[in-house]
Amino acid sequence: MITDPLFYACAIPAVLLFGLGKGGFGGSIGILSVPLMALVISPPQAAAILLPILCVMDLLALRKFWRKWDLANLKIMIPGAIIGIIIGSFTFRYLSEAHVRLLIGFLALGFAVNFWHKRAVTSVTQPNKTKGTFWSMISGFTSFGIHAGGPPISVYLLPQKLSPTLFVGTNTVLFAVINYIKLVPYFWLGQLSFANMTTSLVLLPLAPIGIGLGYYFHDKVSQATFYKIVYIFLIIAGLKLVYDGFIGLGLV
Repeated sequence: MITDPLFYACAIPAVLLFGLGKGGFGGSIGILSVPLMALVISPPQAAAILLPILCVMDLLALRKFWRKWDLANLKIMIPGAIIGIIIGSFTFRYLSEAHVRLLIGFLALGFAVNFWHKRAVTSVTQPNKTKGTFWSMISGFTSFGIHAGGPPISVYLLPQKLSPTLFVGTNTVLFAVINYIKLVPYFWLGQLSFANMTTSLVLLPLAPIGIGLGYYFHDKVSQATFYKIVYIFLIIAGLKLVYDGFIGLGLV
């Protein structure tokens, strides 16, 4: 178990941030959690410590959003995400964390900037097998490495302008499937060590607190405000990932 106080100064808000997102508030805000913890430990260890906590959060979130999901999208996204996880399991170790962060960061920023530039556009997209499979594969792949599957799925789902509850419920089911499947390769790669699991148990009581805060704000915030918040956090997450990527490449 990690005993460094500085670690918990980063890990506690990281877990709460993920809980807020799982509870339906802030969308991709959880993408900040691994980078935050990575300030004091390696990103793979941060991801390993968070995964069991995320699995518990998924169960809590499913209770809140049970049957409040878009089945047509899930039928498209789940198979694509599984393919992405499989690819990540065998190839992620060969990729630079910096390059992955840059990829996700630029995707998030590009989509968020496009939203603010075209807010007057009222067209709504529909579930699309080609786009859904592509973005869910990227989501499964990036979620495997640093739990950063939110922005790719947002790129696909947000233009459909689902209600906030349907949007969050669909994400909840998808990432519950993704996270529980990820347990297998994480165990296979030795990331679920005794030390990491013990640290996860210490942080686990924060899961329902974060989820509860997310529920509260989700029910209090209007649909228009909800989507503005999601996009704002996409921008924040994108900037953070791009900055970390440049640092990793020695460009900053």
